Amino acid sequence: MTERLDWVDRYVAGERDQVWHEMRQLGSRVRDAAFASEAQAVCDEMAGLARSNIETLISRLRQQGYRFHKNDDDQTPTEPYAAPGPQAEEHLRWLEERLGPLPMALSSWIRIVGDVWLVGTHPEWTGSAAADPLVLEVAGSRYDDGDIREYFAGEIEAWQEEQDEPFVLPLAPDHFHKDNVSGGAPYGILLPDACADAHFVGEAGMPFVSYLNWVFQYGGFPRPTGDQAQWRVTYQLRKDLHRL
Repeated sequence: MTERLDWVDRYVAGERDQVWHEMRQLGSRVRDAAFASEAQAVCDEMAGLARSNIETLISRLRQQGYRFHKNDDDQTPTEPYAAPGPQAEEHLRWLEERLGPLPMALSSWIRIVGDVWLVGTHPEWTGSAAADPLVLEVAGSRYDDGDIREYFAGEIEAWQEEQDEPFVLPLAPDHFHKDNVSGGAPYGILLPDACADAHFVGEAGMPFVSYLNWVFQYGGFPRPTGDQAQWRVTYQLRKDLHRL
């Protein structure tokens, strides 16, 4: 392993799937001194590419006349993205103090990406909110008061009273709630977790980075709606997005 530990160079060169495989194989050992800095640097590179994809998607959606709005009856307009604020590092420590280690990919996301909310309505595709648009809110940067902790604290307290199953940090409404329909549990990430990649829990469990690649493969809207406009819209949205 050590003779091929040049993960960052290989990741940048395009060996992304192989690098993620090697880091995942290590499990929590990725925190060992021999691996930690290189692994965190890869996660930071991933987060930078993800942020670029998100900014590209939002720009393209705006050009297409997309209306970003909340998942409420009034479809209240909202901003789709907020970069990390000055409290990002402190927010990481707050989570770690209550839940233990965070996956490196998640900590990179909090420090580099921020929060994204692609729920809305496309002028040519009225069912876009039903297509499970990308939403990830972990930094709290989109919240009016800039602090998501009251919500997280309530979820942690409820879990601590039971602790009959692993804790899932909620990051997004499920695909029903995004479309303002009563649905199931939020999407989230299992914690604590000392690995490089995180375990994303949605309708199915998968590595966090695999989930992101799946979403970007469909231009941010991975759930089929049966509307022919979906293919036309997402074909333009997904063009030349980075693979993470």
